[in-house]
Formats: sequence, C-alpha cells, structure tokens
Amino acid sequence: MTARRATQQYGKQQPGKGEKGQLEDYLPLVKYIAGRLAIGLPRSVEMDDLINAGVVGLIEAYHNFDSGKNVKFETYASLRIRGSILDELRGMDWVPRSTRARSREIERTMARLENSLGRSPNETELAEGLGVGLKEYYAMIDDVSSTSLLSLDEMTHGDDDDKPVPLVDTLKSADQASALAQIESDEMRNLLADSLGQLTEQERLVVALYYYEELTLKEIGQVLELSESRVSQLHTKAVLSLRVKLRKRFMS
Repeated sequence: MTARRATQQYGKQQPGKGEKGQLEDYLPLVKYIAGRLAIGLPRSVEMDDLINAGVVGLIEAYHNFDSGKNVKFETYASLRIRGSILDELRGMDWVPRSTRARSREIERTMARLENSLGRSPNETELAEGLGVGLKEYYAMIDDVSSTSLLSLDEMTHGDDDDKPVPLVDTLKSADQASALAQIESDEMRNLLADSLGQLTEQERLVVALYYYEELTLKEIGQVLELSESRVSQLHTKAVLSLRVKLRKRFMS
C-alpha cells in the first residue's frame, strides 16, 4: 500500500490496525502521494498546491476515522488525501478541453480496434487507427498522460439507504462484506486480471511495478532500462486500455 512504502521511505513506525499516531506523523505520506499524482502533470500545477490539498484531506481523515471499520488509518488516510488532491485538480480545470477530447478519441479508437482485432491493438495498429504516424501517436499519448487520474473519493450509495456517501467510507473488512459485494468484487478482480493479461508484457510490468510495487516512473525506467518518458507512455496506454475494457464490460 502507499502508506507502507511511504513509511519505509521516511522511517516512520506504523500504528496497528484501528490505531493512529500524531497528525504530523503522516505529513510525509501527504508529500509522497502528492509526488506520485504530480507525475505527468503540466508545470503550471504547483506541487505546494497539491500538498496543501492533501493536508486538508489528511485532517479530515484524522477527525473522521472510524476504528470500528477495522481498517488501518494509513489506508483510510491515503484514500482521503488522494481524493482531496484530485478534487483540487478538478477545481483547477487544469486539463484543456482539447486534451480531454484527444483522450476520448484514443479510447474510442482502442475500442473499435479491439472489436475488429479481437485483442488489444499494439502501438503501431493504434497509430494507424488514429490516422497518424508513431511520432505523432507518442505526442498524443504524452498529451493525455495526466487524464488517467482516478478518484476513490467519488460519491456512491450505501447498502442500507439511498443516501450518497464517499466511496472510501464503504470500506469494510472481508468478514463484513455482503455476499453480493463479494461476488461483485470477485467478478471485478477476474475481469481486471483478464484485461491485464491482454496487455503487452512491458505494459503489464509497468502496471505491476507502479501500482503493486509502488515504484516511481523513474525507478521503473531504471528496472526496465527505459527512459522515464517511455515508461509514462506505456503506463498511459495501459490505463486507457484497461478503462476501455472495464467501460465496455459494465455498459454492455
């Protein structure tokens, strides 16, 4: 988890499940999450603004944490911090309309090619489907790299009523999950595993190293002997491809 890696990096001792330390103990966690989210963002987005937004999320998490949910505070706080930073980014409206439109164009082309090929298109096929050369394709991928941020702080509905609640507040331990929720979780896990299996080997490695091992793009580049910009391109294509697959599954 993000908290674990941040703790290793800054040498903090994590409290046990259901416990929390002092508020200032988690400031390195804010900086770590802000740094990961800053990857691929334009220079006009100030790192200090992201950190300030993350601190707001940390404070909210600190005061709203419910130890009865049997979730580690770092896990809960990480999601709140990330959501707060993403809310700040949405408020900035930092992604130009042209970039959003380009991202949708790439996703539509991916979906069309997947239907015709019966598999995920490679970069050459995707470039041809977009009607551009590889050089222009890479420029397009670089342009949309920052549009793949997702928030786990969006509103959803609880099990007991129709009142919308933040998705993070629906976190429960495994023994509390309903049978339906477990089925949906298993289905999502299987779908994601199948979708990951359709990516190229390099794309799967980038996803695994970034989301599971929590390496930075620079660190991944060192492992795979690729430039940081190339790793960013592979990450963006993988995320867009997974988004297309998940959207197709849940809209079919």
